[in-house]
Amino acid sequence: MTDASSRKPKPAPSPAPEGPSSDNLDPFPEPVAIPLEDVLDLHSVPPRDAKGVVEEYLHECYRQNFAAVRIIHGRGIGVQREMVRQVLSKLDFVESFADAPMEAGGWGATVITFRRHPK
Repeated sequence: MTDASSRKPKPAPSPAPEGPSSDNLDPFPEPVAIPLEDVLDLHSVPPRDAKGVVEEYLHECYRQNFAAVRIIHGRGIGVQREMVRQVLSKLDFVESFADAPMEAGGWGATVITFRRHPK
């Protein structure tokens, strides 16, 4: 048996650092504006988010008066390509879409032409 007086006391916990903890730091607390370009590469987009990203991208490109854009979906087994084309077929401001030229991705990318804005 040990005597209570022979036990060393536990050290006091360190005080919490001031300011936000590193566990909940958001490197982007505010929305980050990303420049809109005429090419969207879906390789960096998680598949579960791809449809929403494509829809938003197309709406914004049309709103900003792009004449045409290209979406790179990759060759794979065609799942992303089919999803992109289903979205395109439902948008009334899309004039046409087709496989990109071989030098721009071939069947791994789709080129979209928008209708002109009404005057």
